[in-house]
Amino acid sequence: MDYTHEFPYHKRKTDVRKTSLILLNDDVNDFDYVIDCLVLVCSHTPIQAEQSAVITHYTGRCVIKEGSFLDLMNLKKDLSLYGLNLEIR
Repeated sequence: MDYTHEFPYHKRKTDVRKTSLILLNDDVNDFDYVIDCLVLVCSHTPIQAEQSAVITHYTGRCVIKEGSFLDLMNLKKDLSLYGLNLEIR
């Protein structure tokens, strides 16, 4: 007789919710300034930062980073010091 009892909760991975840092459009900062901030603070490549800036300009928002809430709070605080508008979802 084979006793291989499976517990379903052992197979499940912990459901870690992805949190997103979203850059919001504003009429204050120009493209070059936003690109420089994203490269400096978020370690984006210049092309990635430019694409995020363009998407934000045309759609009003763009996800620039995903991760844990605490990591994103630190990035939000740093980017807010540079005058960028952000939200975490």
